[in-house]
Parts: sequence; C-alpha cells; structure tokens
Amino acid sequence: MDFKTKISLHRARERCAVPQPGDEGWLFELSERLESDRGRIINSAAVRRLQQKTQVFPLERNAAVRSRLTHSLEVQQVGRHIVRTLFHKLGLRAGEYGMDGLERALESLVEMACLTHDIGNPPFGHFGEFAIGDWCARHLEGLFAQAVPGGDTGLRQRMLADLVSFEGNAQAIRLVQRLHDMNLTYVQSACMLKYVRAACQPRPAQGSPGAYLAKKPGFYLSEEGFVGELWQALGMAPQTRYPLVYVMEAADDISYCLADLEDAVVKGILDLPRLCALLRKTFARFKPLDTAIDARGRSFAELLDDAWQRSCDEPVDKVGQFFIRLRVNLIHPLVQHAAGQFIEQFDDVFAGTLNRALLEDDSPACAVVQTFKTVGAEHVFCHREVETLQLRGLRILQGLLANYGELLTLGGEDFAALLQGRGRGDLGMLLRRLPDHLLAAYRLAVAECAGADAALWEFYHRTRLLLDFVSGLTDQLAEDEYRALTAQA
Repeated sequence: MDFKTKISLHRARERCAVPQPGDEGWLFELSERLESDRGRIINSAAVRRLQQKTQVFPLERNAAVRSRLTHSLEVQQVGRHIVRTLFHKLGLRAGEYGMDGLERALESLVEMACLTHDIGNPPFGHFGEFAIGDWCARHLEGLFAQAVPGGDTGLRQRMLADLVSFEGNAQAIRLVQRLHDMNLTYVQSACMLKYVRAACQPRPAQGSPGAYLAKKPGFYLSEEGFVGELWQALGMAPQTRYPLVYVMEAADDISYCLADLEDAVVKGILDLPRLCALLRKTFARFKPLDTAIDARGRSFAELLDDAWQRSCDEPVDKVGQFFIRLRVNLIHPLVQHAAGQFIEQFDDVFAGTLNRALLEDDSPACAVVQTFKTVGAEHVFCHREVETLQLRGLRILQGLLANYGELLTLGGEDFAALLQGRGRGDLGMLLRRLPDHLLAAYRLAVAECAGADAALWEFYHRTRLLLDFVSGLTDQLAEDEYRALTAQA
C-alpha cells in the first residue's frame, strides 16, 4: 500500500498535465497546490459565515459561547495534533505505507477538512437540517406535480428522495464545487466527503456492510458526477471514504464532546459540581471508574478529580481552569488512541471501508467520548432553553421556505419569464431578494439540462436554489429575513 497513490494534484476544471508521484518536483508542487487550497478555503464566504452560525445555542450573543467557526478552529487544531501523533508513532515506518515526506501535506489536508466540515450546516444547526427536510417532505411532492405534471416517474421519485434529504455534509460538497466554485484539488475535496451515499439512495439497514459510511447522505444528484470523477481521479472504489476523513471525524468527536459541556456551564445550564457527578455516573455505565485512561495509568475518576482540584485552587476563573485541565488530561490519550487506530486498522482505512469511527470501539477512549456525548444528549440538548431556541429556528426556517416556496408553484416557462422581469410582481420581488451568485448557479445548471427530462431538472435546480439560499443564511440573517417577510418589528 502506497499512500502517495491516494493523492492527485488535479482539480476538476483543469486539463493540463501535472506531476505524478515519483516525478521530480512532485512534493513541491503538492505543497503549492495545497497552499492554494488553504487560501481558497480560508478566504471563502462559507467559512466567514460560520462565525454567526450556531454550535449548540442559536442566536447567542455571548462571544464566550462557541459558534460554528470557533468550534471548527478547535477541530482543526485537534486534527493537526492527530496527524503529528500519527507520524510520531510511525517514525521510520512511514515509508512502509508510502507516507514518507507527506507529513506537512496530510496535516494541511486534515486541517482544511476540519475547518470546512460544518460549512454546509444550515442556520440553527442539526435542528435546522430537520426543519428543512420536514418542510420539503410535506410540500415538495405537491409543488412538483403542480409545476411539472408529466415526465419520467422514476427520475421524479429520485429527485424527490434527494430533495427531502437535506444534509449539511452533502451541502458542503455542493458549496465548494458548485456555489462558491472553489475548484479545490480532488484530494482536498475528498477529505470533506464524510458519507458516501447519494441522497436519493435509501439508508442501508443498521449493521449491514458499509452502513456506517452511508448512514447519512454524502452528496446530492447535482454533484453525483463530480463525486464519481473524484473517486476515479484518486483511484478509489465507488462509495468508499478517503482515509483522512477518519482523522477529521475523530477530531470532531474529540472537540465537540468537551466543548458542548463547557458551553452549557458558561450558559448556566449545568454547574461544575453537577457536571462532575453526571460524568462519574455516566462513565460508570460504559467502564469501571478506575479504568486507566492515560499513559500514566490514571483513571477517569482521577483525571476528573485533578480538574476539579485545579478549579478549587483557582481564585478567579474556576470554570475556565477546570476545562483547561480536563482538556489537557483527556485530549492527549484520545488523540493517541485515534492515531493508533488509524495505524492498527490501516488496511481498511486505506481502502476507505472501515465501517466505524476511529473512536468507536470497546476502548477506554471510546468510553470517555461516549460519556461526554451522553451527558450532552441527556442534560443539555434537551434543556428547555435549547429546545425553545430550536423551536424558534423551526418556525423561522419553515416560514422562510413557505414564503419563498411560492416560486415553486410556477411552471418552468413562467419562472423563466420571471427571471426576465415579467410575471407576477410579488414573486418578482421575492426573486430579486435571492443572491446573484445563487441565481447564476441555477442558470448554469439549467443550461446544462436538455432533452425530454429538462422540465424535471429545471424544477430540481429551482428547488436547490431556494434550499441553497435558506441554508446559507446565518442564524441572525434568517431571523431578520423572516421578520421582514412577516412584517414583524
């Protein structure tokens, strides 16, 4: 196995020859191209919008509570840590895997995958995904039939299945490839493809081969051709995961399970004594409290006590010092385990077929992650304040879709007339509120469609236009737009 065969310098819209592994200057050109990818990503509007999108608490004004951007920066740092730990563990053995000379390149690929892993998330987080999918499931079939009465029934059903399956990871692929036209290298794009199932395909049965990798949609029909090209360019079997995605996923798991509970304490949903009690009680559901966690043999209870004692000794910022010490105590063993699993499971990781996360096994590290996730699910995400904000987000997003959904009642010819400034004045006003770059992406996509199914594809891309708009709003912009359209002060 040679990891260098998993790297291509090509971009989707590029036809010139590029160096191949083994060619003189290949490593330098790889570095240059990945540096270009970094610039395209870091300077993108999609990343900037993360600063005003929720992590757990929507419409939060306290800057000490995490946004999607601050969360993504933390994930980026942990991802970098895992890559460096991986190479430290491999040492001279890196050459056996074809990874010699690739440390900086893989570090950059993982960092940018971590930074972009949430760019497709709509306003109000995962509940926003539900709000969009729920509205589409209840309304799109009727709107589709009204706008396009005939056409290929099978294709119509595939399109409907695709459109009702809104998912942030699939939207991220659409953003970088079609809406923001970043034209990243195939290898950088592959690091963002967390799930390998097309949105129009049914979810496989739990426990079936590959079910974990396909538990959520990974891309839409509109990007199906691009993903196929990506798999081919990187020598990957269809519906397999790029190896570095496992690292990005582990970094996300490590980061958010700690961060969400820290934000809950900052918000006053939990206090430190109650949190410590919940963590002890919950960890005992997975492993004995005296189970060794770190390299020094300290148990989860000992690591928790150490953080608590640091907090008690701190005269000023007790909460901050508690989480700093807890993070120091736990991040290192979790990173060590993730890197170790990458090496131990290398055959399946390299093939992109490992049907679980790196931190999803029977290890003490897994028990730590599950403990934090469980406390969050049982005592934070279901808190009345969080649920109230989520319900508010549901009303906002579905209200926006109801308003802009009027544009889906038109037939294709009537919508084309509206684009040219003719037709109903109120619908023209709605259309003019949509961003120019989204309208340009719609026009380009429709221009590529021809033949008997053109009307179906036009409606599909028109629906995508509205979903792109609503999902691309920040939390505050979504609320402002909803208030403007519903005449609320």
